[in-house]
Amino acid sequence: MSPAGPGVQAFGTTFPNPVLLAAGTAGFGREVAQVTNLARLGGLVTKAVTPEPRAGAPSPRVAEFGGGMLNAVGLANPGVDSVRRVELPWLAKWLPPGRAIVNVAGSGVDDYVRVLEHLDSADGFVAFELNASCPNTSRGGLEFGADPRTLRELVSAARRTTRKPLIVKLSPVVPDVAALAEEAAAAGADGFTCVNTIPGTLYRERDGGAGRRARLGLGPGGVSGPALLAVGTLATERVVARTGLPVIGVGGIRSAADARQYLAAGATLVAVGTASLADPRAAERIADGLARRPYG
Repeated sequence: MSPAGPGVQAFGTTFPNPVLLAAGTAGFGREVAQVTNLARLGGLVTKAVTPEPRAGAPSPRVAEFGGGMLNAVGLANPGVDSVRRVELPWLAKWLPPGRAIVNVAGSGVDDYVRVLEHLDSADGFVAFELNASCPNTSRGGLEFGADPRTLRELVSAARRTTRKPLIVKLSPVVPDVAALAEEAAAAGADGFTCVNTIPGTLYRERDGGAGRRARLGLGPGGVSGPALLAVGTLATERVVARTGLPVIGVGGIRSAADARQYLAAGATLVAVGTASLADPRAAERIADGLARRPYG
């Protein structure tokens, strides 16, 4: 059973509670189903889906540091054909209907359109999350969420392709995140995820005069974890104030108290990411905490 509560209306469905698993940290659900009770959560955002299978970035892909984690997974996924044939049917069976959101990524607008065309009529999910701001791949991503014209082009093309709700995942590394959200809303976005990771890099300690070596195989990556909490909360507040559309707050949530920060800023839902890697039951714990004492 899901933690008690009145449910949350968003994106044309009812989530039993506001806590989701964030994209990239729970695979397509089956990867965590043995350690996380999916039925107790509001829902799940899948890992990024691209037209073709991607092996992802070279290892190592993750590096911890005092402020959280640096990662460069590189959008590893089995490709849209396998997602439609294998992953979404599993989700439709094991996650109650209307509680999954599919994250979509690509190197160009055509890639996003291909994924949306292929999955639009599939069952097992309620909305698309456009990954317009991924900093941990060498093949596109960040530019969509950093430039108003390209973001508008992406969202407009997606809107022409599907009638399902479109959620745009925004980067915090922009001069005015609310202005970009407004552009996306004008192009047809139904809501936003605030925020994606922040670009960063870390180096190994110098060993025997070998010189500078990155801790990640790709080199740079995306910063996630506790350091993002205040950044994501501010972005959420600004985007909600400017657009009035639903926001999924994500970044640095480790407790129900952290989740309440996003809810206080106006978020409709929250998503737990990095914390789930350290504690696979973190999202369940947070949902229970919100059920005992919701914000407001």
